[in-house]
Amino acid sequence: MDRRPVLLVFLAMAALLALPAGSQDVNLEESAPASADEEHEKLFLENRFPSATTCATCHPNHYREWSVSPHAYAQMSPVFNAFNGALLKLTNGTNGDFCIRCHTPVGMNLEEPEFMSNMDRHPTSREGVTCIVCHRLNKAYGKLSGRLAIVEGDLFEPVFGPSGNKEVERVIASSDFRVNPERGKAGRAIHGRAEQFFQLTTSGFCATCHDVNLVNGFRLEEAFSEFKTSPAARNGVSCQDCHMGIEPGVDSGYAEGPAATVGRRSTRSRKLTGHMFIGPDYSIVHPGIFPHNTKASEMATIRQWLTFDHEGGWGTDEFEVDLPEDYEFPDHWRSADDRYDARDVIEENLELLREADAARLQVLRAGYRLGEVLIDEANEKKGLRFRVEVKSGTDGHGVPTGFDAERLVFLEVTVTDRHGDVVFRSGDLDPNGDVRDNHSLYVHNGEIPLDKYLFSLQSRFVTRMVRGGEREQVLAVNYSLDPLPFLRPSTSSTILTGRPRGARKHKQNIEPLGRRWARYRVEPSALTGDGPYTARVRLIAGMVPVNLIHEIKDIGFDYGMSAREVAERVVDGHLVVWDRKYEIATAHSKVMAR
Repeated sequence: MDRRPVLLVFLAMAALLALPAGSQDVNLEESAPASADEEHEKLFLENRFPSATTCATCHPNHYREWSVSPHAYAQMSPVFNAFNGALLKLTNGTNGDFCIRCHTPVGMNLEEPEFMSNMDRHPTSREGVTCIVCHRLNKAYGKLSGRLAIVEGDLFEPVFGPSGNKEVERVIASSDFRVNPERGKAGRAIHGRAEQFFQLTTSGFCATCHDVNLVNGFRLEEAFSEFKTSPAARNGVSCQDCHMGIEPGVDSGYAEGPAATVGRRSTRSRKLTGHMFIGPDYSIVHPGIFPHNTKASEMATIRQWLTFDHEGGWGTDEFEVDLPEDYEFPDHWRSADDRYDARDVIEENLELLREADAARLQVLRAGYRLGEVLIDEANEKKGLRFRVEVKSGTDGHGVPTGFDAERLVFLEVTVTDRHGDVVFRSGDLDPNGDVRDNHSLYVHNGEIPLDKYLFSLQSRFVTRMVRGGEREQVLAVNYSLDPLPFLRPSTSSTILTGRPRGARKHKQNIEPLGRRWARYRVEPSALTGDGPYTARVRLIAGMVPVNLIHEIKDIGFDYGMSAREVAERVVDGHLVVWDRKYEIATAHSKVMAR
């Protein structure tokens, strides 16, 4: 068999994927008007996979919560898009849609390319885990991670939910709502039925995307596996109870209220589930394009929003009143009225992002606790030795969980004397924004020392080398001498070996309700003799480490963003979960928390 045509296909794919995303489409100018055929195609696709903006008409509160959620950001993320492209390149395309089918199930059902700019995806596709991803499923099929058979159809087709059709029937029968469940008739268009789907209320429904096993047996994410053996599971607490309830990350019960508002009339009060699904991720993109906003999508395209200088003050009195006559705007923003309208959208989105940040702090504080600080030695001649207890506050899974090999959770510990002079520091960042571990480029290059006291809960990918032995890597793709490395099913039983041959994960998270101790020693030569000393302990959580940005930067980042811009925004999003100060007296061993 002649393998040359197949080889040429893979080489061509590799060449395409080697192009940075920005180089594929960094032009933020106005795009050419869509042809009639393109507009008809968009309408046809909307009839197959309705957008969340369609659902927002009757479910504005659900839409608002979802619009800023990690589910809504899943495909919009430039980090994910580049990460997915990097894995495709490293595996010569054989990773296929494995990663992206969880991040945009609609896009993969539309058979869009696995790697392309989000600016060119279908609007429903870039909504990521959108409404129909959960509410147009009617089969509990979980044999493959994220392989979802979405029931196609327009707005009038049935949706699938937790409670069935009783309230929908009442709304349709009532003359107060004036709704239309049939195509071509007058009235407010709504879905004709709401069918009950039993799996939607179970933790197994979440497992479809939150337990991730590659075809070669590598276990990338184990959130559901951790949950199944947790105290929460034994006590009958579901994923939804903690992540869709009143308080993020806590089994706190559910709110009550109407599920829909049709016109100005609300449906009957019932149990309400929260749809913000907040977690450790946060947006690093222009606030005009995320959170999703029905007014924003009507006002401008993504490319047009990216030319709106919200940080420069466009659309504010401070900027517009003293505007120089020769100031030039992009064509789409020449009108002051348009700029003021855009500013209203920006402010609305920024307020929603602040709400999401507050919820993120809540869920992280539910998951992590700072416990005792014990002084083992406090002597000017022998130095200081102390321990900090870090505890898991959740009984549902480990912390961090999910993509824990790229979750940065660490302690920053700074010890100062009574004059404020620093005598010890651990958990500080290098010039790139990485902690000083062995993945820091500055540590690797010998420019700064390794932080030997670093306390980090980031798990590690460990890959097997060509000639034996193992090494830590940022990406779980082992280096290969083969010019065409493929992601292949394992040639031996991973059940017998307990792990795939090529890579494994060294987990460093904390088990449910578990604890770890971080140990520190300040050498006597570092002490100034000006005690008492103050230890400031901060637990910090970040979305991803900057070294991941370095590993995927050759692919390029969406929306014309540079690697430096992405890295800086990732670091800017670091959240201080806990911040405590402790006084250490060297005369005798004691600790006093302020």
